[in-house]
Amino acid sequence: MDITLDKKDSNVASIKIKLNEADYQSKVDEKIKDYSKKAQIKGFRPGKVPTGVIKKMYGKSILVEEINHLVGHKLQDYIRDNELKILGEPIPDQQSFENIDWENAKEFEFDYNIGLVDDFKVDLSKKVKVTNYNIEADQKVLDETLDNVRTQFGEMTNPEVSEEGDIIFGAFKQGDFTHDTTVDLNDLNKTNAKKFIGKKKGDEIKVDLSKLYKEASKQAAQLGKTEDELEGLDMNFVFEVKNVNRRVLAEVNQALFDKTFGEGVVSSEEEFMAKITDTISENYARETNAWLNKTIQDELIKNTEISLPDEFLKEWLKLSGEGKVTDADIEKEYDIYADQLRWNLISNEIAKENEIKPEHEDIKEATRKMIEAQFMGSGMGQFVDQMDAFVDNYLQGENGQNYMKMAEQVQVEKVLEFVKEKIEIKSKKVSLDKFKEIVEN
Repeated sequence: MDITLDKKDSNVASIKIKLNEADYQSKVDEKIKDYSKKAQIKGFRPGKVPTGVIKKMYGKSILVEEINHLVGHKLQDYIRDNELKILGEPIPDQQSFENIDWENAKEFEFDYNIGLVDDFKVDLSKKVKVTNYNIEADQKVLDETLDNVRTQFGEMTNPEVSEEGDIIFGAFKQGDFTHDTTVDLNDLNKTNAKKFIGKKKGDEIKVDLSKLYKEASKQAAQLGKTEDELEGLDMNFVFEVKNVNRRVLAEVNQALFDKTFGEGVVSSEEEFMAKITDTISENYARETNAWLNKTIQDELIKNTEISLPDEFLKEWLKLSGEGKVTDADIEKEYDIYADQLRWNLISNEIAKENEIKPEHEDIKEATRKMIEAQFMGSGMGQFVDQMDAFVDNYLQGENGQNYMKMAEQVQVEKVLEFVKEKIEIKSKKVSLDKFKEIVEN
């Protein structure tokens, strides 16, 4: 057997594997003998089928199977033993495979194209500068949050006459068409909302649905149709009021405290507002930390020179998509994919150089925090005392894939914490609106 590497440039190479008969024939003969012992063929006793018959019937398929198996293993061994830093997976040269004469050839030659990444160096120094934003929670945000909490846990009533902010249940009608739905007056501008105020059961309101909602998706949803079905449709409807729904804000009392943070966690309005403030700060901290992490990733990607074999990767992405990915899809998304690949390479290099590894306890703790956040966000905080069981069940799920996913996440978090100690991070206080403006731009 002969294996050679031909570097076409620094990022693309081909691996050529040449086999002679001695490399594979013993395995093929062994497989044919094994077939003859197990084959059930009419006219022959079980286990007594001549090898010549097996060879004639299955010889070619056995040969192909054994050679492919052998070549696949030798290819991976060669990549590992030579410490080749490949990207994606080796792509077989289709023409070399199509030219193989499986019936008569004794020697075989296989070509695989591979994408490589050159050695690179990550600069972790004070030359790398990023900004960490701290959002200040002003009174407006506190008031809005309190209103949201009181609305979430408030009671739904059904007054006779609609007012500002109500949710009206009714039906859009046009000729023989009718569709029940709800109209939330908070979703409408003031002019459109006025049409629905002061209405009671049985009242009818003439509306132009295209003016009521600008988004085609909302127009379609209100009619129980798809956006395609809106084409050419007359958007003038009559809305018949069937019921008025009004959510009454919950009283700020112990019942609200318990529903929001769990029974007995807070016992006064002062403690309640302090807890809300802490929660807002924690939420903001998560958002700003996520943005800081993204900023660091972007900065390291920008400052680290990593040349990628773009054409090879596009071909690999298309092949791995198994017909579900088009050239247009790849061109549209490739830059995003390339940057993510560069970040993965940078992160792994930092982890390798600095022996950063995810420990089992770190993985469990990260999983615990993830599940706790999900439970608290959905009002299921009462299950926190069963967290160990939830953590174990999650990490054992998906045949170990969940564990690997969390391990990768923990490693990236450890890498980012390590990077933060090496680079320069300036802190800056901003309002929530200013932070949103920064993120959106």
